[in-house]
Amino acid sequence: MYTNGTQHNIYTIEDMDTKLQSEDFLRIFELGLPPVDHDRIAAATTEILTAVGEDPNREGLLNTPKRVAKMYDELLSGYRTDPAKLINNAIFDVDYDDMVIVRDIEFSSLCEHHMLPFLGHAHVAYIPRGKVIGLSKIPRIVDMFSRRLQVQERMTRQIANFINEVLDPRGVAVVVEGKHMCSMMRGVHKCDSNMTTSAMLGAFRDNQAVRTEFMGHLARARNNSGI
Repeated sequence: MYTNGTQHNIYTIEDMDTKLQSEDFLRIFELGLPPVDHDRIAAATTEILTAVGEDPNREGLLNTPKRVAKMYDELLSGYRTDPAKLINNAIFDVDYDDMVIVRDIEFSSLCEHHMLPFLGHAHVAYIPRGKVIGLSKIPRIVDMFSRRLQVQERMTRQIANFINEVLDPRGVAVVVEGKHMCSMMRGVHKCDSNMTTSAMLGAFRDNQAVRTEFMGHLARARNNSGI
């Protein structure tokens, strides 16, 4: 169970696994979807090739429908991630209540409007309330929400909400910077445009000094990298 206020989280590994595998949790975070139907995707891809005037039986396209179907296993794997296996009990008790930041997490996703890629970097911070999560888990959480049909705004919020649910920290902040192929390859054709989204929970939303500290860390990192 979780406690509120200033007390530390009190729960067992079994409690967390039960929470992560509950129907409500999977539904809220759009997890546990059925396997990709390769046959239907391959058939649909063949129809698309024919519809655009191509010959799906020519040598270069002969195996394209099967390749496309298999590709979606990877590109949309976030729907089928087991959150309990992802966390893998890597939540640790600590006597630490300062900001934890993981910057420049690369991601790629598919825009749900045109199914074209968008990609960029996510920056994640949280302030522990007695518990921290293993360092490698933060990028895996980003992957879980990026490898699906997405909009950047929702992805940003889902990452923040998931970390908040798992750790019950004093606050969570997520900033995502992305380049969208749907505005670079089609439409406005603006190849240098970037989109930035943020989600601030707890202390990051309520305390301007905390929020400013986080954004300052990101700004200094950009300046030091020459970006």
